Amino acid sequence: MTSMLDVAAAREIVLRHAKPLAARAEPLSPDVLGQVLAEDVVADIDSPPFDKSMMDGYAVRSADCASPGVLLKVVGELAAGAFLPTPVGPGEAVRIFTGAQFPPGADAVLKQEDTTVEGEVVRVQKPVKPGTNIFRRGSEMRVGEVVVPKGTVITPVALGLLAAAGRLSAKLQRHPVPRVGILATGNELVNAEETPTVGQIRNTNGPMLEALVIRAGAEVYPCGIASDDARLEGHLKDVLYEDMAIISGGVSVGKYDLVPDVLKSLGVETHFHTVRMKPGKPLLFGTIEDTLVFGLPGNPVSAAVGFELFVRPAIDIMCGRSNPGPKELRVPLSEPLSAKHDRPTYHPAVVGPDSVRPLPWQGSADLRSLLPANGYIVLPPGEVRFAAGEVVSVIQSG
Repeated sequence: MTSMLDVAAAREIVLRHAKPLAARAEPLSPDVLGQVLAEDVVADIDSPPFDKSMMDGYAVRSADCASPGVLLKVVGELAAGAFLPTPVGPGEAVRIFTGAQFPPGADAVLKQEDTTVEGEVVRVQKPVKPGTNIFRRGSEMRVGEVVVPKGTVITPVALGLLAAAGRLSAKLQRHPVPRVGILATGNELVNAEETPTVGQIRNTNGPMLEALVIRAGAEVYPCGIASDDARLEGHLKDVLYEDMAIISGGVSVGKYDLVPDVLKSLGVETHFHTVRMKPGKPLLFGTIEDTLVFGLPGNPVSAAVGFELFVRPAIDIMCGRSNPGPKELRVPLSEPLSAKHDRPTYHPAVVGPDSVRPLPWQGSADLRSLLPANGYIVLPPGEVRFAAGEVVSVIQSG
């Protein structure tokens, strides 16, 4: 397929070919943050496993505390981890601390701020109702209840719940993250630590794409720089071994844009090669067996936009996440914006909670314009003039 597609159609093709990686059972640890569970996790015990105090104060019978001024005899003390088997009787109170198991006989916790201590008795300053400040057994989770469902992204909170369910050290089915090979192409490129000579530029796309892949939750396999000559085939063979391959540069139609033909010779099926968008019109997507192959433009803003629109959603799917990004939002402009483009255009912008601010931008090679950006304004083709306060479509960077 070589005809130019619009963004929606191209995205649909990418998502149709992206599949979650096969789940595998492995122990969990904090380094799996961002991965997705592939099984339901049920609680092995009630949580909390007993009625417990939510406050420092006194375990009391609410009937004894119906009016201010009542004196109660303090008959014991309960810290977290302790238990008092003797029931609390009429006119009695037990000093209790947050997290302690609630004693029998009592039905409320009187906050310590609502009391005054007078020797071995405590004076009630405010009435208390039954059940006040008690976290009841099983109110968070019941034994056998699904507490972390299949499809949950593993977050610090999810790890805490897995610990509460007794499954943190168990082997759980989860989707691994894809391993992504990244290759920059171009005779003019040198490594970032080198000083360019005549006609050379530093490789900015490699480090930028590596960081974008890591931020998207995948694993990076850097493949360096390939020149636009006969050695390109060997470099492309290397990057195609991964779950996903990203090649930047060499995908247009110039004399030295060799990537599409070499990919074809290696067995890559190209599903599209151009997209009706700006920046980033020459954008290739193909597959070889289970490997997804993206050929992004060499201009850095084009590569960044292409990543957000097509690569990041594919990573989301491969990781097992639902609702892959980016999502278009409707946000008012903070200032006027005029533009004229022959294609739908993704203009760098700062997207705030209540408005969006367009950034000065000199085109697809202007990487510096992206430094403060956290998204893009989606401009329709043709000449447009928006006043401050008008609502426009935006996407946010991942």
